[in-house]
Amino acid sequence: MMKRKKLIALIMTMVVAMAMITGCGASSSSKKGEYEGELIMATNATFPPYEFVENGEYEGIDVEIAGKIAEELNLELVIEDVEFGSIIAGVESGKYDMGMAGMTVTDERKESVNFSETYAVAVQSVIVPAGSDIKSIDDISADTKIGVQQDTTGDIYATDDYGDEAIVRYKAGPDAVQALASGKVDCVIIDKEPAKAYVAANDGLELLESAYAEEEYAICVAKGNDELLEKINTALTKLKSDGTIDEIVSKYISAED
Repeated sequence: MMKRKKLIALIMTMVVAMAMITGCGASSSSKKGEYEGELIMATNATFPPYEFVENGEYEGIDVEIAGKIAEELNLELVIEDVEFGSIIAGVESGKYDMGMAGMTVTDERKESVNFSETYAVAVQSVIVPAGSDIKSIDDISADTKIGVQQDTTGDIYATDDYGDEAIVRYKAGPDAVQALASGKVDCVIIDKEPAKAYVAANDGLELLESAYAEEEYAICVAKGNDELLEKINTALTKLKSDGTIDEIVSKYISAED
């Protein structure tokens, strides 16, 4: 009988110990991350002020908006910095949950992925060397060497307008700008906000006053992932209505610009 009581006592002690371990484990897990999972965002972090790296951290309009979306979805945002041209394929294959990289909605892209509601309006601009003979969009022709970031709408539009032979493609915007600064191309067509940052960082370059094209940015999601797309749209609607997106944008783009 005594042995049986000792056995029962031992079992109860083990049960209590296991409960304490389990309880500590649950507490530790909740402290590590108050999220149900991850939201993996593919971007190309060479595109200020939308996405860039500063002091080893991802910063920018898209980064902050994505962070707010992740909060609304109770997910932890994970950012993957990749070449712009690989974002859609990665989202399409399921490698990334969404692509957010100052990405314009186009019919061609809609064949591969679905897009959220738009969250920003953008302008394609032209960078030229100071004193360039290119004074307006009308001065660009099929004989002009036009630098672009590969697979961007600047690439798509310029190729349609001036032909493939006029286009010199670079994997990143800064590479195209450096080519312009060194005289390898005559101009660079790229989104206005990054263009302003590139011009500010490089002496001897300037922006044409006239816009090359106007467009809208949205988030791309794999076709068939309707649940995530709906949640993103719901979050965007909330962030627009409560002024969060305007507040984020104003941190990086002044009203006078």
